[in-house]
Amino acid sequence: MFLIASVTFFLMKLMPGTPLNNQAKLTASQIHTIYQQYGLDKPLWQQYVTYIVNAVQGNFGTSFQFSNQAVSYLIGSRIGPSAIIGAQGMILGVILGICTGSLSAIRKNTWVDGTANIISILGLSIPSFVFAILLQYYFGLKLQLFPVAGWGGFASTILPTIALAASPFATTSRFVRTEMVDVMGSDYIELARAKGLSRFGIVFHHALRNSLIPLVTVIGPLAVGIMTGSMVVENIFSIPGIGEQFVKSILVNDYPTIMGVTLLYSGLLCLVLLITDIVYGIIDPRIRLSGKGE
Repeated sequence: MFLIASVTFFLMKLMPGTPLNNQAKLTASQIHTIYQQYGLDKPLWQQYVTYIVNAVQGNFGTSFQFSNQAVSYLIGSRIGPSAIIGAQGMILGVILGICTGSLSAIRKNTWVDGTANIISILGLSIPSFVFAILLQYYFGLKLQLFPVAGWGGFASTILPTIALAASPFATTSRFVRTEMVDVMGSDYIELARAKGLSRFGIVFHHALRNSLIPLVTVIGPLAVGIMTGSMVVENIFSIPGIGEQFVKSILVNDYPTIMGVTLLYSGLLCLVLLITDIVYGIIDPRIRLSGKGE
């Protein structure tokens, strides 16, 4: 987190322009006063030290866009919509991906497998923002099944959720298929068949569980993809979330907000990686036992 904060701070200062680019009516004296108020008149190293010290204490500064509005309050008021569509997109994509990948592995080298592979490739190839625009046009504008944009209830979350779910769905589907094809050819699967276990029991009690263990490894990157993808998707669907605010902050050089959102995403990534390690032990008890042995 310290390295991310440091690198982001100095890269942010290299961005062209200043937070007052769009304030043409301000006089030189007024601009100097504002710079003093936000500490922008101090040397860069001093600004950096001040920010790090304040951030450790939970003070992420005041937004340049909104007068006297703390960054922590700004993020807190917008985290709800981002969390909702992000969680829905992740859950929907992973569940559909597991089901599709499992079916594809069971029906290997059939039309079902081929269709699933084509859908997965399309999901990986089409960027989330392009998919979002297509969803807006056909399901929002043409068919008028869902709201085109805005935030006003569950219906307004459906299209952005589907747009965000495309990438984790495609990745999960291909990953589970590859793992299950290998697992289905294992000796213990042959032993389960010899014992007379049903196909359902073999697939869901033996093959699928062992196929999901490596999948946990890619859950972290999938979650990060949802986080970063939501920035553009939120902007397209006019969702008042953190992603939309982050894009606007970059356009106007709102330094405190850029830093605050970056640190939030970084913290969420660290949390996801921690949860991934915990889930490893839940899915495969041998990992806990090997840890004790060490």
